[in-house]
Amino acid sequence: MSARYTVYPRTLVFLIRGDEVLLIRRPADARLFPGLFNGVGGHMERGEDVLSAALREVKEETGLRVETLQLRAILSVAHSQLTRDDGERTSDDEPGALVFIFVGYASVGEITSGEAGASSWVPLDRLGELPVVPDLHDLLPRILGHHDTMPLFLSA
Repeated sequence: MSARYTVYPRTLVFLIRGDEVLLIRRPADARLFPGLFNGVGGHMERGEDVLSAALREVKEETGLRVETLQLRAILSVAHSQLTRDDGERTSDDEPGALVFIFVGYASVGEITSGEAGASSWVPLDRLGELPVVPDLHDLLPRILGHHDTMPLFLSA
Protein backbone atom coordinates (compact mmCIF):
# COMPACT_ATOMS: atom_id res chain seq x y z
CA MET A 1 0.00 0.00 0.00
CA SER A 2 1.30 3.46 -0.92
CA ALA A 3 2.06 5.79 1.98
CA ARG A 4 0.58 8.68 0.00
CA TYR A 5 -3.19 9.09 -0.03
CA THR A 6 -4.78 10.02 -3.37
CA VAL A 7 -8.28 11.21 -4.20
CA TYR A 8 -10.42 11.96 -7.21
CA PRO A 9 -12.08 15.40 -7.08
CA ARG A 10 -15.85 15.16 -7.44
CA THR A 11 -18.84 17.47 -7.15
CA LEU A 12 -22.23 16.92 -5.55
CA VAL A 13 -25.08 19.42 -5.94
CA PHE A 14 -28.38 19.65 -4.13
CA LEU A 15 -30.83 21.90 -5.96
CA ILE A 16 -33.73 23.23 -3.92
CA ARG A 17 -37.14 24.37 -5.20
CA GLY A 18 -39.47 25.41 -2.39
CA ASP A 19 -39.64 22.42 -0.04
CA GLU A 20 -38.27 19.96 -2.62
CA VAL A 21 -34.78 18.75 -3.48
CA LEU A 22 -33.71 17.46 -6.88
CA LEU A 23 -32.34 13.92 -6.64
CA ILE A 24 -31.16 11.38 -9.18
CA ARG A 25 -31.85 7.68 -8.85
CA ARG A 26 -28.71 5.87 -9.94
CA PRO A 27 -29.17 3.15 -12.55
CA ALA A 28 -29.60 -0.41 -11.28
CA ASP A 29 -26.37 -1.39 -13.04
CA ALA A 30 -24.24 1.46 -11.59
CA ARG A 31 -20.90 0.36 -10.09
CA LEU A 32 -21.43 2.39 -6.90
CA PHE A 33 -24.78 2.82 -5.11
CA PRO A 34 -26.94 1.08 -7.74
CA GLY A 35 -30.62 2.05 -7.58
CA LEU A 36 -30.10 4.63 -4.81
CA PHE A 37 -31.02 8.32 -4.82
CA ASN A 38 -28.36 11.02 -4.49
CA GLY A 39 -27.73 14.61 -5.48
CA VAL A 40 -26.48 15.66 -8.90
CA GLY A 41 -22.77 15.43 -9.49
CA GLY A 42 -19.74 13.71 -10.83
CA HIS A 43 -16.10 14.06 -11.70
CA MET A 44 -14.05 17.13 -12.54
CA GLU A 45 -12.44 17.37 -15.96
CA ARG A 46 -8.71 18.15 -16.16
CA GLY A 47 -8.19 21.92 -15.99
CA GLU A 48 -11.73 22.56 -14.69
CA ASP A 49 -12.39 24.37 -11.40
CA VAL A 50 -14.87 22.86 -8.93
CA LEU A 51 -17.62 25.42 -9.54
CA SER A 52 -17.46 24.97 -13.32
CA ALA A 53 -17.51 21.19 -12.85
CA ALA A 54 -20.59 21.41 -10.61
CA LEU A 55 -22.45 23.66 -13.06
CA ARG A 56 -21.51 21.37 -15.97
CA GLU A 57 -22.71 18.26 -14.12
CA VAL A 58 -26.05 19.91 -13.31
CA LYS A 59 -26.54 20.82 -16.98
CA GLU A 60 -25.45 17.38 -18.24
CA GLU A 61 -27.48 15.34 -15.76
CA THR A 62 -30.65 17.43 -15.47
CA GLY A 63 -30.78 19.84 -18.40
CA LEU A 64 -31.08 22.75 -15.92
CA ARG A 65 -28.95 25.86 -16.08
CA VAL A 66 -28.25 27.21 -12.61
CA GLU A 67 -26.73 30.65 -12.20
CA THR A 68 -25.44 30.41 -8.64
CA LEU A 69 -24.21 27.62 -6.41
CA GLN A 70 -22.85 27.94 -2.89
CA LEU A 71 -20.13 25.64 -1.59
CA ARG A 72 -21.51 24.20 1.66
CA ALA A 73 -19.12 21.34 2.47
CA ILE A 74 -16.07 19.37 1.43
CA LEU A 75 -16.29 15.66 2.14
CA SER A 76 -13.26 13.36 2.23
CA VAL A 77 -14.14 9.73 1.49
CA ALA A 78 -11.54 6.98 1.77
CA HIS A 79 -11.99 4.49 -1.04
CA SER A 80 -12.32 1.70 1.52
CA GLN A 81 -15.56 3.38 2.70
CA LEU A 82 -17.14 2.67 -0.68
CA THR A 83 -18.92 -0.56 -1.48
CA ARG A 84 -18.79 -2.19 -4.90
CA ASP A 85 -21.91 -3.48 -6.62
CA ASP A 86 -21.08 -7.01 -5.37
CA GLY A 87 -21.30 -5.81 -1.75
CA GLU A 88 -17.55 -5.98 -1.07
CA ARG A 89 -15.58 -3.04 0.29
CA THR A 90 -13.01 -1.57 -2.06
CA SER A 91 -9.29 -1.56 -1.32
CA ASP A 92 -7.38 1.10 0.63
CA ASP A 93 -4.86 1.09 -2.23
CA GLU A 94 -7.35 2.73 -4.56
CA PRO A 95 -7.90 6.51 -4.62
CA GLY A 96 -10.64 7.98 -2.47
CA ALA A 97 -12.81 10.98 -3.30
CA LEU A 98 -12.75 14.62 -2.28
CA VAL A 99 -16.34 15.75 -2.78
CA PHE A 100 -17.18 19.44 -3.11
CA ILE A 101 -20.82 19.80 -2.06
CA PHE A 102 -22.90 22.70 -3.35
CA VAL A 103 -26.44 23.97 -2.81
CA GLY A 104 -28.36 25.92 -5.41
CA TYR A 105 -31.89 27.07 -6.07
CA ALA A 106 -33.89 26.29 -9.19
CA SER A 107 -37.30 27.83 -9.67
CA VAL A 108 -37.82 27.23 -13.38
CA GLY A 109 -36.86 24.75 -16.03
CA GLU A 110 -37.84 21.28 -17.08
CA ILE A 111 -35.59 18.51 -15.85
CA THR A 112 -34.30 15.77 -18.10
CA SER A 113 -32.77 12.42 -17.22
CA GLY A 114 -29.67 10.89 -18.74
CA GLU A 115 -27.02 8.22 -18.27
CA ALA A 116 -26.50 9.25 -14.63
CA GLY A 117 -30.06 8.26 -13.76
CA ALA A 118 -33.62 9.52 -13.50
CA SER A 119 -34.00 13.01 -12.00
CA SER A 120 -37.00 13.98 -9.88
CA TRP A 121 -38.07 16.63 -7.41
CA VAL A 122 -38.57 15.03 -4.00
CA PRO A 123 -40.36 16.68 -1.05
CA LEU A 124 -37.84 17.04 1.78
CA ASP A 125 -40.27 15.49 4.25
CA ARG A 126 -40.46 12.30 2.12
CA LEU A 127 -36.72 11.54 2.02
CA GLY A 128 -37.16 8.85 4.66
CA GLU A 129 -39.33 6.86 2.25
CA LEU A 130 -36.65 6.59 -0.46
CA PRO A 131 -33.64 4.33 -0.90
CA VAL A 132 -30.82 6.88 -0.66
CA VAL A 133 -27.03 6.68 -0.54
CA PRO A 134 -25.91 5.72 2.99
CA ASP A 135 -24.96 9.17 4.32
CA LEU A 136 -27.70 11.28 2.72
CA HIS A 137 -30.05 11.33 5.73
CA ASP A 138 -27.24 12.73 7.89
CA LEU A 139 -25.60 14.91 5.26
CA LEU A 140 -28.53 16.76 3.69
CA PRO A 141 -29.89 18.45 6.85
CA ARG A 142 -26.36 19.58 7.75
CA ILE A 143 -25.75 20.98 4.26
CA LEU A 144 -29.11 22.73 3.98
CA GLY A 145 -28.87 24.15 7.51
CA HIS A 146 -25.31 25.47 7.10
CA HIS A 147 -25.17 29.09 5.95
CA ASP A 148 -21.77 30.15 7.27
CA THR A 149 -19.24 31.64 4.87
CA MET A 150 -16.86 28.74 5.53
CA PRO A 151 -17.79 25.29 4.19
CA LEU A 152 -18.05 22.31 6.51
CA PHE A 153 -15.20 19.81 6.33
CA LEU A 154 -16.45 16.26 6.73
CA SER A 155 -14.99 12.79 6.42
CA ALA A 156 -16.66 9.43 5.91
